[in-house]
Amino acid sequence: MVLSVNERTFTKEVLESEVPVLVNFEAPWCGLCRIIKPLLLQFKSQCGEEIKLVGVNADNNFKLSTAYRLTTLPTLLLIENGIVLHRLEGFSGREDLFAALAEMKYCYTNLPKTYGGRVSLSAESQLTRTGV
Repeated sequence: MVLSVNERTFTKEVLESEVPVLVNFEAPWCGLCRIIKPLLLQFKSQCGEEIKLVGVNADNNFKLSTAYRLTTLPTLLLIENGIVLHRLEGFSGREDLFAALAEMKYCYTNLPKTYGGRVSLSAESQLTRTGV
C-alpha cells in the first residue's frame, strides 16, 4: 500500500521522515502512472523499512508540483532529510523504470549511512579507501 500525502502532510511524512522517502508524483489521468504502480510496490517490498513510498496527486497539490518543478508525470523523487537525492522522470516504460530503480537502490544502499550526524565507522573506512 502507498501512503497518499498532500501539501498539509508532506513536511511530516516526507521532509521529517526518519527514513528516505520515494515520492511518486502522479495524476489520475496519467496512464504511465497506473502502469508503474506495481513496480513501485515491488521496489518497496524489496527495500523493506529502509525506504518509505508515498504518492502525491500532482493535480491536487499545485504548490508541491511547483516547488519540485514538475514537467512530466510520473516524476519520482528520493528524498532524505529534506534533500532530493535522486530524480527519475521521462522514463518510457516498465523496463526503463525498473533499471532506474535498480540503479537508485544500488547507489543508495552503497552510500555511507550517518547516525546522529556522524558517519558510521564502516562508512568512514569506505570514505578513506575511496580517497574522499
